[in-house]
Amino acid sequence: MLHYAVKVAVSAGLIVAISEIARRSSGVAALLAALPLTSVLAFVWLYVEGQPTEAIATLSGQIFWLVLPSLVLFVALPWLLRQGVGFWAALALAMGLTAGAYAVLRPLLRHLGVEL
Repeated sequence: MLHYAVKVAVSAGLIVAISEIARRSSGVAALLAALPLTSVLAFVWLYVEGQPTEAIATLSGQIFWLVLPSLVLFVALPWLLRQGVGFWAALALAMGLTAGAYAVLRPLLRHLGVEL
């Protein structure tokens, strides 16, 4: 149980730290948020838990392909906000567009022989 508590504390601490840093410097917070820290933490947790390195390699490759449609959020959200769309509506629309990008990418990758 301590192992899970440590995982939760470290992961949550990272999110809280980034949001607090954003109050002082959005550039530094953006840099930290852009780093694949969540993925790195997942790799570390899997390795510490004794998962084979092949499983970690597979996860890493799958994350690569799934990062691509997630970029839609980071293009759509600022654009919508700058167009005067309210925050919650812009966030919902950007998330919907991102979900659409995932829906398009999955069959495309399957057609190209990439398994997720």
